[in-house]
Amino acid sequence: MTDLFAPLTFSHGAAMKNRLMLAPLTNQQSNADGTLSDGEFDWLTRRASGGFGLVMTAAAHVQAVGQGFPGQIGIFGDQHLDGLTRLAAEIAKRGALSSVQLHHAGYRSPANLVGTPVGPSDDAATGTRALTLDEVERLRDDFIAAARRADKAGFDGVQVHGAHGYILAAFLSPVSNQRQDRYGGSPENRARLVFEIIDGIRATCKSDFQIGLRLSPERFGQDLDEVIAVAANVMREGVIDYLDMSLWDYAKEPANEARKGRTLMSFFTELPRGTVRLGAAGKVMSGQAARAVLDAGCDFVSIGRAAILRHDFPERVRRDADYQSPALPVSRQHLADEGLHPPFIAYMAGWPGFVAEEPVA
Repeated sequence: MTDLFAPLTFSHGAAMKNRLMLAPLTNQQSNADGTLSDGEFDWLTRRASGGFGLVMTAAAHVQAVGQGFPGQIGIFGDQHLDGLTRLAAEIAKRGALSSVQLHHAGYRSPANLVGTPVGPSDDAATGTRALTLDEVERLRDDFIAAARRADKAGFDGVQVHGAHGYILAAFLSPVSNQRQDRYGGSPENRARLVFEIIDGIRATCKSDFQIGLRLSPERFGQDLDEVIAVAANVMREGVIDYLDMSLWDYAKEPANEARKGRTLMSFFTELPRGTVRLGAAGKVMSGQAARAVLDAGCDFVSIGRAAILRHDFPERVRRDADYQSPALPVSRQHLADEGLHPPFIAYMAGWPGFVAEEPVA
């Protein structure tokens, strides 16, 4: 058994003071141009004060055409540096490591935000246009340039978002990637873009810069066996510091009927990981659940909804090993008291059963 509050070292950079990482959480409260708002600054820095070992931003788009939702924080231009620099400094001041999640929404980009969305292949259902080979290379370079901005701003590292059907996950998918060039076809070709981005970040950022990768093994056209192979390869090569598996529920079994009978997480905890740290996210709402993730073989836990409900979830678990998150739904005032600003509260109100309906006056 591993102590949730034991430090966690990485191959690069400083250690995380505990095993609790703030998951990258969509909150829709940055400015329309992608610059950091005071609301998002408050939301994130409160989590640093609340005891998280690492505080990660929401998905930050690396190209304007990669925007996935309104109020998304951006990292596609130098105009974002002032806010990011302010944020990194304050997170460090409050005792946590910091990371920017690098993101491009791909075919999941709303047309009303970006015009025509882009992806690995044409898709009539979403109106997506296939990227040319030159554009794929530009996408790779823009992920790397965004990491350099995070480095310049003072962040400890970045996480490459390869999950949830967004553009890198779309390249990994045998369903959404129908390319015939070196970025399509075989599983190795479909994973090429992810590995080139990681290698480029490692080659161009400071020597102690931390790199994480987020993968999701199901939904959005993902093949579980192929995602397992990508995870095995990236951990074997050791170029990243940590792999963060987004599982939706840490205790769930695979959707693939042939793979049922064991947890989805176990397919990843059994892989040789060398120096790479492994974490998981998915309905971890209590101290007991967080310990269960570690006991199952992970090195850290990514906390999402529990961090929305309590900015100081880690501190509450430290004081009470059996701490349980508040029952849902919660009031809008509860969320405001925990550092969510109006756009974020409005977004959460769209989640079934999360925010209590207010009585009509």
